[in-house]
Amino acid sequence: MSLTVADALALPGLESMHLRAGAAGLDNPVRWPYVAENEGIADWVMGGELIFVTGINHPRDEANLLQLVREAQQRVVAGMVILTGEEFIQQIPEAVIAEAERLGVPLLEQPYQLKMVVVTQAIGTALVQEQLLGRSRQHVLEQLLEGDYQSLDVLTQRAQTLHLPLAVPRQVALFKLENSERLFAGDDLQDAERSLQASRQRLQRRLEQALNDLGEPLALVCQGEHWIALLPAADAQREQLNRQLMTGLLDELNQTLAPLRLFLGLSAGGHGPSGYALALGEARQALVAAQSFPERLGLCCFNELGVLELLGAIRDRKLLDRFVDTTLGALIGDDSRHEPVLMPTLEAWFHENGNLALAAQRLAVHRNTLSYRMQRIEALTGRSFDDPHQRLNTAVALMIWRLSSPRNPRSPA
Repeated sequence: MSLTVADALALPGLESMHLRAGAAGLDNPVRWPYVAENEGIADWVMGGELIFVTGINHPRDEANLLQLVREAQQRVVAGMVILTGEEFIQQIPEAVIAEAERLGVPLLEQPYQLKMVVVTQAIGTALVQEQLLGRSRQHVLEQLLEGDYQSLDVLTQRAQTLHLPLAVPRQVALFKLENSERLFAGDDLQDAERSLQASRQRLQRRLEQALNDLGEPLALVCQGEHWIALLPAADAQREQLNRQLMTGLLDELNQTLAPLRLFLGLSAGGHGPSGYALALGEARQALVAAQSFPERLGLCCFNELGVLELLGAIRDRKLLDRFVDTTLGALIGDDSRHEPVLMPTLEAWFHENGNLALAAQRLAVHRNTLSYRMQRIEALTGRSFDDPHQRLNTAVALMIWRLSSPRNPRSPA
């Protein structure tokens, strides 16, 4: 919940401003107004700005206005306002309007008679009020999500005064953005930082839009590289719908975020305010599984964890570590001393339900090579995978290893 382009258009005193293109972006959040005085804006904005173009300090012909619209889209600004009148920019060229519509950039027209000081004061005041309200809403949600409160009644009463719809049962969606280090692998660190900030802006904007589409929206809580969303989920049918929608959203976002990668953990549904902290814990467990099993499209629901839910309830990590070491220690040690092939082989074999041909194809090796490796695995572990109990123990140990290993080795996709 933040001041949007549509909200800015509706502010008292700004009635003479009107939308010329880019209605699809009216829900874009506005971070602050910025008056463009240079030829371009790419080097001067970080995303979320409402750009004002006057033409006073720099000539603005059609080519330059087209350049500004394209840079606005690239830098993920909230929108662009062009001041028109007799002296500088007489009118907005049709080509500029068409380009803004094509790129989804909200394009507003402001007559010169409407003084900039009136516009910026109105928007600035609204931004301050909305930021204060937004911080209060986020603080309430963070307290509920972390279970950090003394009286739930007092906190829910406060939520009512802030118009937070807490009566709707929810499920927590915990998003995590990874691989930012890949952006900084080159020499241009400044460009990498701009790219990261633009990606974060696009991500936040799209998540907020998705929450609005679901109805009964609560503010998106941003914590570093994590975003927490509270989705309406009163029953199992709505949970399934949420999963489908989030799967599609995740696929859409990951296509545009590359080389960054977004992961998602979903809690069970039906949680009221007193259960938000529990739901966040469930989402965190599901997120760990989603990160460790990327073949699941980077998404996992708490209800899908199965045995992982039981493992997560074991507080003594030494028990799990000892189980993994007893079951797989010989393989892990061998892979650490040589080319790591045994653990990936075991993962591929389990992933293909013991089918040697499919596992070999998955690893791009000859079937005889895979068969030899499996014999070596059985020899090193002293276990026969013909025994269902030993096969189960190995599968569980492999699962724990994947979830707890700092390297998170993964089977080839």
